[in-house]
Amino acid sequence: MSEENKKTPHRGIYLLPNLFTTAALFAGFYAIVAAMGGRFEAAAIAVFIAMVLDGLDGRVARLTNTQSEFGAEYDSLSDMVSFGVAPALVMYEWALHSMGKLGWLAAFVYTAAAALRLARFNTQIGTVDKRYFVGLASPAAAAVVVGFVWIAGDFGLEPRRLDWFAWVVTVSAGLLMVSNVRYYSFKTIDLKGKVPFFFLLLAVLIIVLVTLDPPKILFLMFAGYALSGLVTTAWMLLRRRRQRLAGEEADKPAEK
Repeated sequence: MSEENKKTPHRGIYLLPNLFTTAALFAGFYAIVAAMGGRFEAAAIAVFIAMVLDGLDGRVARLTNTQSEFGAEYDSLSDMVSFGVAPALVMYEWALHSMGKLGWLAAFVYTAAAALRLARFNTQIGTVDKRYFVGLASPAAAAVVVGFVWIAGDFGLEPRRLDWFAWVVTVSAGLLMVSNVRYYSFKTIDLKGKVPFFFLLLAVLIIVLVTLDPPKILFLMFAGYALSGLVTTAWMLLRRRRQRLAGEEADKPAEK
């Protein structure tokens, strides 16, 4: 073997985390196919499965020390399909198609916002506070959109009666993704370290609640998370305003 061949590094990819990413991509693709066939409950469930798999691929990569640039790029492309294109098409096929141009424009706004959100996230890695997301994360936005479809079907509601509600939900989720609203990222939770016993009980309680009524509990959870960012951002802006006013009062000369 020549010296040149010895110095050439072996090119390849890490299998385990990319298998989870591929599974998430498959779930997102299946959601599109299911929606085109009118199986909207299956489509919504597929997007939620993609969310779980998307959360696992990054965790697995960090725990096994198999992070790579390829994996990061592949994950972003998978997210675009599962949380950008799939939710928009599910909502369009379910209710927005009856609105004509307004319907597909709303679906496009959501899709474009997801692409912009992912691009901004990739360029801000390492430069923003890891405790918070800037803008609603695309998996959470997807959960709100398909969760709305799932819970409406669970109640037996007709899509034509909810087309404007569906339009508002779709556009609002898209705008929140590209907004500057801050959301807690949960990235500071150390899965390898010790945690209080209460956290295990809380996890069990959440699993039980989701099992009792998945469409209602999941939609309420992610809708609440989407609203939490607005509340948190408003509180932070109010606190900064009060601090600024307090500073201005302190700088004023004392009256004689």
